[in-house]
Amino acid sequence: MIHLDTDMEGKQMTFGHANDNLKEFGFHMGGNWEYHEGMFDGIMRREGGETYYVRLPFKVLEGELDRRDAWIEFEKPFVIKHVVNLGLDKDSNSLLTATGFSQFQEPLDTDGHIRDKSKWQEFGEEAIGDILNKI
Repeated sequence: MIHLDTDMEGKQMTFGHANDNLKEFGFHMGGNWEYHEGMFDGIMRREGGETYYVRLPFKVLEGELDRRDAWIEFEKPFVIKHVVNLGLDKDSNSLLTATGFSQFQEPLDTDGHIRDKSKWQEFGEEAIGDILNKI
């Protein structure tokens, strides 16, 4: 994981505003959200079984996350690499994966080793800079 030094940390806005604007940059809500916190994930690069993400974590200051008017504050963004199994799963959902009905497999490594950290740090900080210019 690579933490990014940007002006995104501490920014506050409604969840609806953040969600609408971040979609334009390819960011989507991560699956592991709670009513009081969550993350927006943006894919920077996908190659083979490796995917590099920029993650924008946030906490809910007022309201609940299932409402567009919830007031959120962004925390320190970071880059993370997931390594997935490109082969077939050997569990009860293998048929779903083989036929394309299962969209996601469990990552083999949810915090994979990142080579050339300065490259990914620069790339992530530039991507967030573009977002900040828009929102």
